[in-house]
Amino acid sequence: MKNDIKNRADIQLLVDAFYEKVKRDGTIGYLFNDVAKVNWEKHLPRMYDFWENIIFQTGGFTGNPMVAHLQLHQQSPLSKEHFDRWLNLFHTTVNELFEGEKAELAKQRAASIATMMQIRILHGGIGR
Repeated sequence: MKNDIKNRADIQLLVDAFYEKVKRDGTIGYLFNDVAKVNWEKHLPRMYDFWENIIFQTGGFTGNPMVAHLQLHQQSPLSKEHFDRWLNLFHTTVNELFEGEKAELAKQRAASIATMMQIRILHGGIGR
């Protein structure tokens, strides 16, 4: 049996493993590597804060992920396939590393985030 997500170290393990998959992925890797040209030294600690806040309500994240993704969409149009692939990679990574209440919460929140971003970015809904 795997452990559940218990602390920031677990969040870091999850985020690092997830983005290693993303960087190599044939469907969405180019968005991170070539279009956004992500600075991983800056991005990963922000993602640790983001997911720690999502899972443990630490309040440690500031920023607006929607704005960054809208800007990315303007540079290189995002599609449903991109969001589906992101979510699939996230769920796969969680399932490989963890199981339990917080692991399920992480997957549910990821699905909600992907859905909200698709509504806003692909369909121009919510707040536009």
